Amino acid sequence: MNGKRYSRQRESIYRCLRESREHPTAEMVYHMLKPDNPSLSLGTVYRNLNLLAEEGTITRMPFPVERYDADTSPHPHFLCRKCGKVYDMEGLGYDGGLDQEAARRSGHDVERHTLLFTGTCADCTEKH
Repeated sequence: MNGKRYSRQRESIYRCLRESREHPTAEMVYHMLKPDNPSLSLGTVYRNLNLLAEEGTITRMPFPVERYDADTSPHPHFLCRKCGKVYDMEGLGYDGGLDQEAARRSGHDVERHTLLFTGTCADCTEKH
């Protein structure tokens, strides 16, 4: 975290993201932290998530409901249509060649791409 000034709340929000595998929404972060931080407000969580995203410490992920990821390296994700959870797709590397090909074909200055797989996660498939 290379932010403006140190904030204990911002540090706990960032730690919560680092420890979560769910790519939580702001509301999820709030509910995870609230029991140990009774003075925490949802507005504080949103404000700090926005600061962390603006400084590049976390990634804002524009799913139907914004989610956040402490892993800012380019990597693919999976969105389960049944339970709504978002997972990293382990073992699939980032294809920088796709960026180059998109730039070549379009003439755009392509910086990076996002890859999102959707379907039913293994947990939901096993339950049904």
